[in-house]
Amino acid sequence: MSRSCSQHGSSGTLLARISSAMYQMLRTFLLSNARCWDADSERSYQELFEKLDTNKDGKVDVAELRVGLKAMGIFRQGAAQEIVLTGDQNKDGSLDFNEFTKYLKEHEKKLWLTFKGLDRNDDGRIDASEIQQSLTELGMNVSREDAMKILQSMDIDGTMMVDWNEWREHFLFRPAHNLEEIIRYWKHSSLLDIGDSLEIPDEFTEEEKSSGGWWKQLVAGGVAGAVSRTGTAPLDRMKVLMQVHSSKGNQISLVGGFKQMITEGGLTSLWRGNGINVLKIGPETAIKFMAYEQYKKLLTSEEKKIETHKRFMAGSLAGATAQTAIYPMEVLKTRLTLRKTGQFTGMFDCAKKILRKEGVKAFYKGYIPNLLGIIPYAGIDLAVYESLKNAWLLYRAKDSPNPGVLVLLCCGTISSTCGQLASYPLALVRTRMQAQASLDASDQPSMSSLMKKIVAKDGFFGLYRGILPNFMKVIPAVSISYVVYEYMKTGLGISK
Repeated sequence: MSRSCSQHGSSGTLLARISSAMYQMLRTFLLSNARCWDADSERSYQELFEKLDTNKDGKVDVAELRVGLKAMGIFRQGAAQEIVLTGDQNKDGSLDFNEFTKYLKEHEKKLWLTFKGLDRNDDGRIDASEIQQSLTELGMNVSREDAMKILQSMDIDGTMMVDWNEWREHFLFRPAHNLEEIIRYWKHSSLLDIGDSLEIPDEFTEEEKSSGGWWKQLVAGGVAGAVSRTGTAPLDRMKVLMQVHSSKGNQISLVGGFKQMITEGGLTSLWRGNGINVLKIGPETAIKFMAYEQYKKLLTSEEKKIETHKRFMAGSLAGATAQTAIYPMEVLKTRLTLRKTGQFTGMFDCAKKILRKEGVKAFYKGYIPNLLGIIPYAGIDLAVYESLKNAWLLYRAKDSPNPGVLVLLCCGTISSTCGQLASYPLALVRTRMQAQASLDASDQPSMSSLMKKIVAKDGFFGLYRGILPNFMKVIPAVSISYVVYEYMKTGLGISK
């Protein structure tokens, strides 16, 4: 929903009155009697079409629509192109009457669904408290004053309440800046892959679910993650080596570590463990998405937007479900990353040897710290990202909720980094437990005893061994995943 600029002073009030009077005149001219304009009335559509079709060729092109939109007080750049592009089925660059009618009917259906979602008391009108409540449930904490400004931008008759006719007139020829558009623009878990899949899954709009766009976005995100993880695999392997082998008595530097890896196994050894790291993206994403949708249904009613704290609960449970299902692959990834040359011929050979020597339990070593790590990571990532998003929407957004590439990447990077800082000690303990290969159960320290041992030997900062290469890979990982994601969206026909 776009926020109108507030007018200040007497000149601002005068301008507002003039603007309101002009709008009423243009509305009467263009939309005739809008309050009697039923969505299914062919005649009303016909009258509007004829007024927009200034050259009377039976089609409305971008230039004609742009003039009509300006007459209605809609000056947003690119609005006419977006409408024609959406409704132009035969790709001739203009809308005939059938295409025009179909676009309006489909757009009105979406507007009606959004209107009904905001109208909490079902009285046919939206007031400031309903706008405020809906935005709060989306994670946007707006003041009463801000909600009044939003309402004022749509209120034609000055009642400080918006009915269906006012809502439709405001958004009919505007690509709707509504709650769903905010959700679409501010996705980040499927967009940014930094190697750890512990973040809360993204929300998908009803339109994306019904059109099948959700699975295309998941596929695009999966491919982006695969390329991103492959590009940053050497830094990821360095992180794991430092987590397991580095200590006060055995310091491993970045340069020294890379030299050691190349000397031991050649240049390709930098990518050890990357194959299974990429392979687990598919099942983990699919399980997490399906589980998240089910947990959401359990936690909230269908007609209600999910609140932030319930989204955190659903996301954490979905993450735990996905991690439980694919955790053996996490253990294999750690073992393959740390392997010496010739130790395993591949992931299946690695799995067979672990099963034969250590038993089934070995595939769930480090499971508890991994599960506990989901809560601080996902919680802080969500909280920081939502705070940054809300700050931008409240103070920086003008004509569109689209934050742009730079803002989106910065918000995603900052929130993920904060999440990693909080959960890193648990990730380090998990990795060390995964790396231990022993048949003797007495040799397997518990999570708490291992953490105490690390602190006693290396101090508190011993729990952050490997954090440098981990942070070094964030910016390239985010950049690579974003570029590939955008290319994949274009290739799959979902670029917007």
